[in-house]
Amino acid sequence: MYQFVLILPIALPILFWAAYHYHKDRYLPEPVGNLALTFVLGMLSVGLGHLLYLGLGLIGLRFDAGNLADTNRLAFLAYTLLAIGPIEELAKLVPFLLVVLRFKELDERLDGIIYASFIGLGYATVENWQYLDYLTLTEAFARGFASPVVHIVFASIWGYWITQARLQGRSTVQAVVVSVLIAAALHGIYDFVAIPSPHSSLPIAALLIVSIWLWRLRLIRALQDTASQDQRRL
Repeated sequence: MYQFVLILPIALPILFWAAYHYHKDRYLPEPVGNLALTFVLGMLSVGLGHLLYLGLGLIGLRFDAGNLADTNRLAFLAYTLLAIGPIEELAKLVPFLLVVLRFKELDERLDGIIYASFIGLGYATVENWQYLDYLTLTEAFARGFASPVVHIVFASIWGYWITQARLQGRSTVQAVVVSVLIAAALHGIYDFVAIPSPHSSLPIAALLIVSIWLWRLRLIRALQDTASQDQRRL
């Protein structure tokens, strides 16, 4: 029973956000098998991120983010923008490029957001598990709901633009470069604000995430309207 309680802060938020995104794609839903595979790939992408961090260590550029935030704020900003943001977004991006873009069911722009979100959910699942031993139950539940949102919103940026380029028959290279740079920069800014003093800086960090979430929500609603119209034509 105790072990069951321990996994609730991870499992319940993931189930909630998975159901939320499946509902958002209700007009032309993606196969559950595809979504499950994408979630697992998101979990595996944490390993890729770990390898990239190890690579930084080999060239002497791996730092303790918390310690760096306390000792050198300018260096910490550079680290979040040039290391943390790019590494974590690239790690999530790789399975999207290698696997998701090959799905024949990837036939509308909303699909890119949905699949990228499931990759983010998988990534957040492993990340939350790694932090579980260091948090109280209340903190674990708070992180359990917040961490998936953070990874979802940043992944949605490149998931949408890359899919749009693909469906319009354009080269995805420019879309990949631009959208990943934007997502990585926003991710880095978020970590720069949130990591040093998560309680005092919570309003600023929350404002950044809420702003991107509102953009995403409006975009999803517009794409849902398009999907609903397409479904009525079938």
